[in-house]
Amino acid sequence: MRHRAVAGTLVLLVWASPVIPHGTVHADETVCRGSLGDEAVDNLRVPSGARCTLDGTRVRGNIEVESGASLVARRVRVTGNVQADGARAVSVLSGSTVGGNIQVKQGEAATVTRVRVEGDIQLESNDRPLSATDNTVGGNVQLFQNGGGVTVAGNTVGGNLQCKENRPPPGGGGNTVRGNKEDQCARL
Repeated sequence: MRHRAVAGTLVLLVWASPVIPHGTVHADETVCRGSLGDEAVDNLRVPSGARCTLDGTRVRGNIEVESGASLVARRVRVTGNVQADGARAVSVLSGSTVGGNIQVKQGEAATVTRVRVEGDIQLESNDRPLSATDNTVGGNVQLFQNGGGVTVAGNTVGGNLQCKENRPPPGGGGNTVRGNKEDQCARL
């Protein structure tokens, strides 16, 4: 077999496609001012000062509640987290499932009742009454530095029940905890 050199120009065609790092997801965000019912969204955000009511809504990502905003969520299914920083009020209620954590920090009031939470419930540095009752929690329940009174009762906790520096100390009882009941929650 003979090889011949061919004079001329070699044209190389390259098809470029965007490179997306493994694990990166580009999800849409729904802004909630008002109500959403039985529908599916990717991520959901309650903007500062707004009020959002969810009933039967499926959230494939996270719910973020901004400063001064309020959320009431009934029968929701959240794949990710429910996160609030500086919120006026956050209520996650009966029949809801959260695949990640519920975190309410530096806000006012919060209620988590009859919810299945795969991760943790964290209520920290809130000023008004808080309650975590009759929930099934895969991880820990952590109640730190809250000032409006905390009720923690009837929960089944896969990890620890941890309470520190709450004024007044948390009340309640009847919690089944696989790990430890610590500090202010030792008797609950």
